[in-house]
Amino acid sequence: MTRRFLFVLGSARADGNTELLARRAAEQLPPDVEQQWIRLAEHPLPDFVDLRHDGPVQAPTDDNATRLLDATLAATDVVIASPVYWYSMSGLTKRYLDYWSGWLRVPGADFRATMAGRTLWGVSVLAEEEEMVADPLVGTLNNSAAYMKMRFGGVLLGNGSDRGDVLKDERALGRAKTFFAREPALARFPHETSGD
Repeated sequence: MTRRFLFVLGSARADGNTELLARRAAEQLPPDVEQQWIRLAEHPLPDFVDLRHDGPVQAPTDDNATRLLDATLAATDVVIASPVYWYSMSGLTKRYLDYWSGWLRVPGADFRATMAGRTLWGVSVLAEEEEMVADPLVGTLNNSAAYMKMRFGGVLLGNGSDRGDVLKDERALGRAKTFFAREPALARFPHETSGD
């Protein structure tokens, strides 16, 4: 299967630091790798309503939800590009992941089976110098990948606040050059051991 990267941009502003860092990393992908970029702010999702216990779940009827479901299913690699907002991911990004819960039950989508073995990546920029401040975001992505039986490529972190600040973060720019070149392992929950 040809690799196809879906970049899910979760920032509330266009061309922010997280997007700039994601684009720097994407520049390193081989030319035969397909890329699709979706800015969640331009394709807003309605509030997620959990209908798991209310009967059968229907396929999405909202155009944005349908587009995101189709793009996610078509991707071999999903890159969540969200800045750290209040020590986790943006609300736009969290809502997109909430929709995964509904997509698990869409008839004919086989969402979990389709996503199993594919790779989830993260790109994020935070204003703090200490990268551990992004641990809640990293944990959410890792655990989501583990639940879906996906691979987890980790999170490319950068530093910045004002627009364009991340382009001064030499360490992040250096990591961006090889970020997608790694072969990610199957994601595991923190409580799991490698011997399981």
